Amino acid sequence: MNRFFLSAAALSLTAGMASADYSITILHTNDFHARFEPISKYDGPCGAEDNTEGKCFGGTARLVTAIKEARGRTNNALLVDGGDQFQGTLFYSYYKGKMAAEMMNKLGYDGMTVGNHEFDDGPEVLASFMSEIKFPILMSNADVSAEPLLADKLAKSIVIERGGEKIGLIGLTPQDTDELASPGDNVVFSDPVAAVQGEVDKLTAEGVNKIIVLSHSSYAVDQKVAAETTGVDVIVGGHSNTLLSNTNEKAEGPYPTMVGNTAIVQAYAYGKYLGELNVTFDDAGNLTEAKGEPILIDASFAEDADTLARIAELAVPLEELRSKVVAETNEPIGGDRAVCRAQECSMGNLIADAMLARVADQGIDVAIQNSGGIRASIDAGEVTMGDVLTVLPFQNTLSTFQVTGAVLVEALENGVSQVEEAAGRFPQVAGMSYTFDAAAEVGSRVSDVMIAGAPVEIDKVYGVVSNNYVRNGGDGYAMFKTATNPYDFGPDVADVTAEYLAENAPYKPFTDGRIKMK
Repeated sequence: MNRFFLSAAALSLTAGMASADYSITILHTNDFHARFEPISKYDGPCGAEDNTEGKCFGGTARLVTAIKEARGRTNNALLVDGGDQFQGTLFYSYYKGKMAAEMMNKLGYDGMTVGNHEFDDGPEVLASFMSEIKFPILMSNADVSAEPLLADKLAKSIVIERGGEKIGLIGLTPQDTDELASPGDNVVFSDPVAAVQGEVDKLTAEGVNKIIVLSHSSYAVDQKVAAETTGVDVIVGGHSNTLLSNTNEKAEGPYPTMVGNTAIVQAYAYGKYLGELNVTFDDAGNLTEAKGEPILIDASFAEDADTLARIAELAVPLEELRSKVVAETNEPIGGDRAVCRAQECSMGNLIADAMLARVADQGIDVAIQNSGGIRASIDAGEVTMGDVLTVLPFQNTLSTFQVTGAVLVEALENGVSQVEEAAGRFPQVAGMSYTFDAAAEVGSRVSDVMIAGAPVEIDKVYGVVSNNYVRNGGDGYAMFKTATNPYDFGPDVADVTAEYLAENAPYKPFTDGRIKMK
């Protein structure tokens, strides 16, 4: 299909010439991860008091209001999702996909793509979710014909009508979903470019000339798909939790990002933003305008009362889950801020050991946990899930990646660089040991770094596990942002820690000298 994206100047010259322009507003979310309740500025739980004071963001009750207002700004709108509605809070742990289906139906979605986390509990939970939703869920780059639960039910693309015109929607999911989740052996994933082009060609042959890809594949892959296919007008992205914006200095690119004649959008994650893209097509189906901006879902949006009441009702059983006893400890596990941000602490050892144990069979050598993520101690006796969630409330996920020994030493130097200030970057570790001198100059405080009993090798590549906050540069760990083979979407660190406690119950807290002070 021959497409030509007009410049703003050209648009102003031709605005009055088109005889049958078609405009539509594409509202979109991605990577919601079961954040039905409001979130804090750190993307974790936000308490009722903070919410009352206007310090919280997102939550389905606010999204109801924001989407209603956005629809009121146009006479032609579409609401779509870029995948990963599943996983991330106790709501998913308890309800699996049922609550997501209920809330998405309430919000009135018109379509979504399958994210890798939609496969976390196998095809069974995805199939159950599909049976509940009132809109299509799509995935073009996978063969599901051998999976009875999905065969003839999970489409690659679909045509919907909106405002008197046909629009083609195509789904896309990570090609490595079989490594990221649990789709089973019967689902075979394939190259995204070829899959999208195949569906575009099919839709074009059916006379559809307005095509939107719902892609849970990352900002980078979306740009590749846009560059290497023809006929795609808009890509609504996900997976990389990318904020695109023309006004936010933290944005990774413009909203929309134009690659050739394709407009790419993504709206961060967790319901913190609602994407709002306004597009116009001429009578031949050529995209002539694409503009918009993600809307921050802050306290200026009132929470819909009915939705708020329903979420509160659904939260009641979670209190039982939060009070569930997961383990027992012989002694208190020390997570005191003043201790953990200055030296080895028993809670730091527990969390780092738990993270490393979870991925040790994946070629991971060491674990690093920032002490700022440790928010409490645990008393001796029974340990509840609520106790663990109090220690680790941020819903950080396990991140694995590879760096050289030199980068690891640089990371440790960062970790101890503000020890005098009790900064949260102080590194609790597993699989390694180190010594630091707080009196030495910043950048040269760390010595005697040992990994698996041997001195660190500066040029050797090591496998590391941390949390997604640290891996993405939080607490000064910018050196990890360019790590090799990063995967930031593992299980919640709190779940990993709870499971490790259970496996080692009754747990005996300890310190073993893995961090020494000069």
